Amino acid sequence: MTLAEHYGVPDDERVLDSQWIQDAAEHGWPVLMKDKRVRYRRAEIDAVIQYQSQCFVITRGDLSSGEMASRFLTVRRAIFEAVTRPGPYIYAVQSDRIDRLYPPPS
Repeated sequence: MTLAEHYGVPDDERVLDSQWIQDAAEHGWPVLMKDKRVRYRRAEIDAVIQYQSQCFVITRGDLSSGEMASRFLTVRRAIFEAVTRPGPYIYAVQSDRIDRLYPPPS
């Protein structure tokens, strides 16, 4: 479900990231996003931790929507495997794999 589908237009443009992360987690929805800076924003990290969110993020801002969709589809098996484990976590979606960003790998 997209933000526009869940909140409606134009409300989807006004909802805080920390709020939609909370709402997605409360519905049991893994989060697919494009935001290369999410791991550095305290409010978003706090929401991921507090609500045990399962997040998968495209960290390249120069990709087209088709390229982003292709990445998610290419690594879908890794995402499906990851979501069998509880959050909180954030994975970067690469062209051929997912890499854990948060909590940082030890």
